[in-house]
Amino acid sequence: MRESWGSRFGFIMATAGFSIGLGNIWRFPYLTGMNGGGAWVLVYLLCAFLVGIPLFAAEISLGRKAQLMPIAGMRKLTGRPTNPWNLIGWVGIAAATLIMAYYLMLIGWVLAYVVMTASGKFVGASPEAISAALPAFTGDSRTVMIYTVVVALFSGAVVSVGLQKGVERVSKIMMPMLFVILLLLLVRSITLPGAMEGVTWYLKPDFSKLTGASVLAALGQSFFSIGIGTAGAFGFGSYLHQKESDVLGNAAIVVTFDTTVAFLAGLVLFPALFAAGLEPNAGPGLLFVTLPNLFNRMPAGSLFGGAFFILVLLAGITSAIALMEVLSATLTDAFKWSRKAAVWVLTGALLLLQIPVILSQGPWADIKVQGRNFFDLFDFVSGSILLPVGGLLIVVYAGWVWGFDRFREETNVGAGRVRIPAVWLPIIKFVIPAAVLWILLSGLGIL
Repeated sequence: MRESWGSRFGFIMATAGFSIGLGNIWRFPYLTGMNGGGAWVLVYLLCAFLVGIPLFAAEISLGRKAQLMPIAGMRKLTGRPTNPWNLIGWVGIAAATLIMAYYLMLIGWVLAYVVMTASGKFVGASPEAISAALPAFTGDSRTVMIYTVVVALFSGAVVSVGLQKGVERVSKIMMPMLFVILLLLLVRSITLPGAMEGVTWYLKPDFSKLTGASVLAALGQSFFSIGIGTAGAFGFGSYLHQKESDVLGNAAIVVTFDTTVAFLAGLVLFPALFAAGLEPNAGPGLLFVTLPNLFNRMPAGSLFGGAFFILVLLAGITSAIALMEVLSATLTDAFKWSRKAAVWVLTGALLLLQIPVILSQGPWADIKVQGRNFFDLFDFVSGSILLPVGGLLIVVYAGWVWGFDRFREETNVGAGRVRIPAVWLPIIKFVIPAAVLWILLSGLGIL
């Protein structure tokens, strides 16, 4: 008998855990800093709700209709094993696999920084020493692999227990913990001397700083953060009861949670950065270079920094668990393996994929494919190609192949007060496909 969620709350927490990850607490703040603050945040919020919710609902609805993981599910929905629209499943699983090929390593970095920050490693260190700590750590491939293995084994252990006893139970614990830590850090940050300057910069829109590139960055970040096209929403939707679940309402709640965490992460970081006299536009180095410098300047900085990196760790692990659930369940669908066998075969395979990615930060740094090391290559193919291709296939299938009326009817089964209205037709059939195509063509360098 196929597993299902134990409760609506469990589904929402697990799906929010899938969506909320490093993209919320690392990527969103550094993109906000690079794109001028308040105006960019406003554009991001509009993109998340106008594009993110309909697309996320479409993917969950496909999964609920199929009652199978993406590859087998699309075969069932199309009725043919060779139908070209089955690519929705294959592209989603490929994207999830490539993301996990480096995501476990990144969470391993975060785990290492939890240890280093909480132990006071950066206390009294110069900015130069803190900046040098990251390449020194990532270049030590053996140590990075140890941390990565710890993350992988923990994630695999959770998934191997089962959907309700493992993924759902852990998500119901970790997600509230994440919110509690985030709110405590928020209170600490905005009460620092000089923090209000950062609050003003973050919340007051300056539309003169918006460009076409920054609007595209907001659209792409909403897509990346929510996790559309990675098979997660499809897979988690397949565990829903067809007549008893509110697809659109659940999608709206999850996207709201995801966006709230990103927004609050910015409200934690930018007031603290301004209070310490640090620039907000540090870029990707914000998490591992700028923030340790920030914690080093704060009273009780080791405690504050340790809590922050635990926050990032929780976000990363819940996403990893969700993707491992979908990938292992796909193996179960395909080969009829037991859950435990599928999970541990998958864990071993993902650890093998980490090896070239980890080595690309050290001994294999000079090995390039099309000018990119393995880390950058996996990130580019998954983020700039597979995710937008998957999202485009999903929305075109929902609007044109499945048909808007059938998509609307299916998604509204079990709905509460929030239902898909008829006026969504041009949004599903034209607006969202055009927006996702813009992301894809820009990522490929065509636009």
